[in-house]
Amino acid sequence: MPTPHLLDLPPTDPRVQALMNAQQRELRELYQDTDERTEPFDPLTLSGEGCVLLAAEEGGKLLACGALKRWDRDSAEVKRMYTVPGARGCGLGRALLHELIARGRAAGYRRLVLETGDQQAAALALYERAGFRRIPNFGYYEGMDNSLCYELPLQDT
Repeated sequence: MPTPHLLDLPPTDPRVQALMNAQQRELRELYQDTDERTEPFDPLTLSGEGCVLLAAEEGGKLLACGALKRWDRDSAEVKRMYTVPGARGCGLGRALLHELIARGRAAGYRRLVLETGDQQAAALALYERAGFRRIPNFGYYEGMDNSLCYELPLQDT
């Protein structure tokens, strides 16, 4: 597979919204989930100061996306990491995550956090290889048995 191009996109781009919707459908099926249990998500929360929304494009088609959602001046959450099924295993997720970490450092964040599910082995491996470590579940995910939360400190020690 040729190297895809990483694009900065607004959350209003219909192509990236289609990727995020596909992710939600896949997760709901995987976890036999409902609207009542899935985190409510407004893509516009990815458009504020300190937010980043990236997509991997090849041949005019978006194959993957990922974002940083600013929490405060020191922290951001990795959101909406998704690769279309036909493009998995080609390093797109790794490339997106690497760029999001670099963007987080450049923005001056001291840490990144994220949540993923316990049935997503590839995602867990990706995050752990990138240096993310388990933390207690935060916010919406507190008390959710199949949610796993992670943190990556960004400051040099």
